[in-house]
Amino acid sequence: MRLVACDLDGTVVGRDGAISPRTVDAFAACERAGVGVLFVTGRPVRWMAPVAEATGHRGVAICGNGAVIYDLSGERMLAVRALTATAALATVDALRAVLDDVAFAFETVAGFRREPGYHPTHDPARQAAVGTVEELLTAELPTEDPQVLKVLCRSRTQFADAMLALARPALVGLAEPVHSNAADRLLEVSALGVSKASTLALVVAERGVTPAEVVAFGDMPNDVPMLRWAGRGYAMADGHPEALAAADAVAPPLREDGVAQVLEDLLRRRGTARG
Repeated sequence: MRLVACDLDGTVVGRDGAISPRTVDAFAACERAGVGVLFVTGRPVRWMAPVAEATGHRGVAICGNGAVIYDLSGERMLAVRALTATAALATVDALRAVLDDVAFAFETVAGFRREPGYHPTHDPARQAAVGTVEELLTAELPTEDPQVLKVLCRSRTQFADAMLALARPALVGLAEPVHSNAADRLLEVSALGVSKASTLALVVAERGVTPAEVVAFGDMPNDVPMLRWAGRGYAMADGHPEALAAADAVAPPLREDGVAQVLEDLLRRRGTARG
């Protein structure tokens, strides 16, 4: 084990938005032992400030399901893997063809923007550009081909699992649909070939780390590529069935500090083996 790749929400971050002291200590113990820790999340960068503060503003994170490599110390984007406006428009058209009662929003390099019918469930009071899809992909942006980090598709009538089942065949060869909460009515769509796993592979390759040396933790369908790619993938015990099916092992649930428990055990074994 040379690197820990860890999802945030539902894996180490609870509904209160906090990472437990035990988990923070486990991450710090990894770093003291020479094991890197990399957060790999579906969160947009605008939600990363509390994570940076809780973990001491160290290292980088992968945000937006692989769309951004983010510097936690400087709180800035280091690299972007985005959809073009053309791909984003085609994605919207393809999803409208198979899903009813949906509205769209976009996480872009220039900020969050939404259709009038898209009602955010998080930070709803935040200022955002509002307009038609065509307006949102051109207005107030530096080029006619804006960098869209994620297309967000919200339904009024269908839950995320049912939406994803319809979106996957509709977006083959066009974009990458996932979701991060089966209880929500939201799809998150990334550029073709972009996932937590594909961006993680780029980051660890620069560090000379192989997949076999990576331990990954996650709980939802957007974590599946990462859990499969890593040498050892742990799904949370209370995670989504797709995550559990993709993982090599199961970690205790978040409420029991499952990630911390596994890391403590792995570090003990590592120390014993070296001793």
